[in-house]
Amino acid sequence: MQTQLRGALEMSAAMVISGTIGWFVVRSGQPLSDLLFWRCVFGAATLLIVCLALGLLRRGLTLRSFTLAALGGVALVVNWVLIFASFSRASISIATAVYNTQPFMLVALGALLLSERLTAMKAVWLCIAFAGVVLVAQAKPGGGAGGSAYFVGVLMALGAAFCYAVAAIIAKKLDGIAPHLIALIQVCVGIVMLAPFAHLKTLPSDAATWGVHLAMGVVYTGLVFVLLYGALQKLSTPVAGALSFIYPLVAIGVDYVAFGQRLGALQVVGAAAILIAAAGMTFGWTLPGVPRRSPATEER
Repeated sequence: MQTQLRGALEMSAAMVISGTIGWFVVRSGQPLSDLLFWRCVFGAATLLIVCLALGLLRRGLTLRSFTLAALGGVALVVNWVLIFASFSRASISIATAVYNTQPFMLVALGALLLSERLTAMKAVWLCIAFAGVVLVAQAKPGGGAGGSAYFVGVLMALGAAFCYAVAAIIAKKLDGIAPHLIALIQVCVGIVMLAPFAHLKTLPSDAATWGVHLAMGVVYTGLVFVLLYGALQKLSTPVAGALSFIYPLVAIGVDYVAFGQRLGALQVVGAAAILIAAAGMTFGWTLPGVPRRSPATEER
């Protein structure tokens, strides 16, 4: 019981911290390339300490496992670039809501790459989420027609969700390898990817800027990963899935409190459709008249 309670607290803390990252990115005023580069640098330092403390570096990795982890790192970094860039275009609330189409991207990739069956109920939730994205994309804050920047922001959030799903699919192939070690490899890949774009010839000269970069790496990367992976080892999938919805709720609340972001009616309906469909997919909810399994599965 104490283990589950600790896991729930760790998961909740990770989601609350993650829910504030949009506010932190926007308020930091730092170039995205620099913010992400130093996030990877300080995140790698934090995860290296954790891996050393847990003795994870003593376990050897095959070339195949390392390559897969590195490919997952590429997908994860592109995911960060897209979702952070979407905040200033489509707002934190909308970008976060659209980003929560991740489960559907994962189901689609599983069906295509892993031959996992797409049930009728999952297809219904997928359609509901897609309708939600369409509603969100057609309007901007205040209920007016969306501009080109807003639409690009929505597309970026969708792209970020897809990249996250790719990273998750790859992680499924790395079963048995400590997630902390996978995360360390991924942020090291991020350092290599982002170094050419970071302004390394003119390093920050003030403590405030370094504080921003340290917070992104140590708190929003290292600490969140440690809390999240620690929680997932202690909690059942349904409980972890339920607590993961703290993230979008906090993000939407922070966007409203910090930036006064008010969603139009269509956006509220669209965002709600996405989150409800994601919850239905996560918890296996069913709707009247829709079979839980696909016809092909029932014939077996």
